[in-house]
Amino acid sequence: MRPAEIERISVRQAVDRYVELVRAKTVTGQFSPATAEVYCRDVQTFAELAGPERVLDDLDGADLDAVLLAFARRPDGRRRRDARAEEAARPGRASQSAASQARFRRSLSVFFRHAVTAGWVQLDPMRAVTVSARDRGGLRAERRALTAEQAGGLLAAAQRMAASPSTARRRDQRTELRDALVVVLLTTVGPRVSELTRANVEDFFVNDGERYWRIFGKGGRTRDVPLPRPVAALLDAYLAEGRPLLDRGVEPKALLLSWRGRRLARGDVQAVIDRVLARVEPSRRRAVTPHGLRHTTATHLLAAATDMDAVRRVLGHSDLSTLSRYRDELPGELEAAMRIHPLLHERRR
Repeated sequence: MRPAEIERISVRQAVDRYVELVRAKTVTGQFSPATAEVYCRDVQTFAELAGPERVLDDLDGADLDAVLLAFARRPDGRRRRDARAEEAARPGRASQSAASQARFRRSLSVFFRHAVTAGWVQLDPMRAVTVSARDRGGLRAERRALTAEQAGGLLAAAQRMAASPSTARRRDQRTELRDALVVVLLTTVGPRVSELTRANVEDFFVNDGERYWRIFGKGGRTRDVPLPRPVAALLDAYLAEGRPLLDRGVEPKALLLSWRGRRLARGDVQAVIDRVLARVEPSRRRAVTPHGLRHTTATHLLAAATDMDAVRRVLGHSDLSTLSRYRDELPGELEAAMRIHPLLHERRR
């Protein structure tokens, strides 16, 4: 139920209250810490772009259009410096990806729906937004999943990295086995990046000769995912040879450690992927994010006619409708499907 009167608070005050509410919801399990972090970061960016001292209820659709445009041009801090410099040299082009822009817009929509209920605004200004994707830089959501050739090149590079001698001067800074394991797990098992960095050594176990990973996912749900044998072998090599070099006794449970001996941070995972990508031959190389590798897992399992419910359980989705968003088109898959059309081939006797 909405309050009878509108409380004319500043953008900064509204954002601070909202952030406090979102963080409180992580305690009750309504939001995962990763989801809460994204919402909080986006609304704090909104306050910076909209003007923290402005009255929230004074913002209209034109103001939100300006915020969306400003966010689209905002440099992406996750990208390498050379990439940001190249973007800066192209004025008028969007720096944020289409996925980041869509996520930011969703975060603002959720924020303003709460603002209406809380009595901070009379009307939701997001309903009056008119700026289009073309205005924001013409970006369209691209296929996130790697093709079989691209994914094969990435996995081959990871295996070569695991097998090659380290170039690090200090023995305790050798991370090749760890980097290879990160990329192989992301590409073949498709965990969320938060699930990967939260993983502990004790989460991996053997049952009836099969290696499993107990993944602690969203909403307190867990799933036991069997690891393919090459992945299990790489995991064992890392635990026996790679992790002991990084272990400083600071994080005795964490699976993935930085060279300082602390749990690998979510923000470090993209840098790990980029290091492995640098070893992929250029003809098979394509930039990809951790979430893009999750799409890759889903897409190729489904393309191989794996049962949809099994893929859902591997990825940790609560229902099949979510899985459909992770299925990207692959080059040549329609042609392959029509070549083996079941109605045009004689039945085997």
